[in-house]
Amino acid sequence: MAWKDDLEVMGRRAAEAARRLATTPTEVKNAALRAMAGALRANGASMLEQNRLDLEDGRAAGLTNALLDRLALDAARVESMATGLEEIAAFRDPVGEVLGMWNGEKGIRIGQVRVPLGVVGIIYEARPNVTADATGLCLKSGNAVILRGGKEALRSNTIIAKLLSEAADESGIPGGSVQFLATPDREASVGLMQLPYLDVLIPRGGLKLKESVMQNARVPYIMTGVGNCHTFVDASADVDMAVNIVVNAKCQRPGVCNAMETLLIHRDVAARFIPAGLAALEERGVELRGDEAVRALFPSAKPASEEDWETEFYDLILAVRVVDSLEAAMDHISRYGTRHSEAIVTESYASAQTFLSGVDAAAVYVNASTRFTDGGVFGFGAEMGISTQKLHARGPMGVAQLTSTKFIIYGNGQTRG
Repeated sequence: MAWKDDLEVMGRRAAEAARRLATTPTEVKNAALRAMAGALRANGASMLEQNRLDLEDGRAAGLTNALLDRLALDAARVESMATGLEEIAAFRDPVGEVLGMWNGEKGIRIGQVRVPLGVVGIIYEARPNVTADATGLCLKSGNAVILRGGKEALRSNTIIAKLLSEAADESGIPGGSVQFLATPDREASVGLMQLPYLDVLIPRGGLKLKESVMQNARVPYIMTGVGNCHTFVDASADVDMAVNIVVNAKCQRPGVCNAMETLLIHRDVAARFIPAGLAALEERGVELRGDEAVRALFPSAKPASEEDWETEFYDLILAVRVVDSLEAAMDHISRYGTRHSEAIVTESYASAQTFLSGVDAAAVYVNASTRFTDGGVFGFGAEMGISTQKLHARGPMGVAQLTSTKFIIYGNGQTRG
């Protein structure tokens, strides 16, 4: 397995690059980001040709339409990647930010400042835009990055990473700051999970990737991207508003982690909401899988299984359940949710506040679609992913979330007695 030797070399190069990148001036990083954006625009035709070949292989392999949508590039998406890099260049540089200064024992002066994490490893699935977003965020925050994309997008990711790395090198960024592990061998992902040169691993993908990381990783990791998201239509919900929200949450882009996968409906509003709400979803091609109460009111829904409540479909498929109370809805979310994004539609202030405080997730909504959980929407620009855990970072991860802190201490000869 040639990738094993390659990965060892990449790790060493990244560690050395990270040491130097941590002190690279902001203006050099920003110039590199703008050059990277220019490289993507100048080579758009080549990128789209490689992506076309990936899509052909994906169709032959039977990828779902939702996954093909995530994989696909077009001129607009190429431009979006380039624009994203320019937006990152315009962000305030978090490295060196002083979070606080205070006087300590015997007059020492203590400060806390932001510093890069170091070497970041990223494993992600069929979304070529992640190659550009992740690279830009890591570079801006002073981190070296080793990228490992899914085999479905191997050609697309390889050319994007090559363009970005070359543009960074030519702009004065330390060599080895941007590297891509270009192999279809699935074992290479496990190799990256165990690479001792990594300071942190950030996986972006579904449940299988999450399970693999939990079983195999030997370095710290920040779990992102697993999104079994719910919308709860409360007894007091405005039915028209609820229909609009659930249609958007499921249909606007079903193959992403903040799309709704399960719809919960309070029994007291079920007879008013289900006929209109599920008909609107069905008209848009959504396959509905419901419990007995749902199917009694909407017979064309298929029977839901236990597995359906646990599944992140990434497709126009929706599990639907009628519940007896707000507490029952929160219990369902607690059991099956992945702590990503959860929403309630309600006209009750008390219900809204109970849901906000009682649901454990990175983003909790009242009367809005879960599709808003996004770094750009939250003002962070491009994002590394949506962290679904609680330590270090939670929710959309921008440049500030890709830093750690260290203490700096000034003295004038003090010693401790």
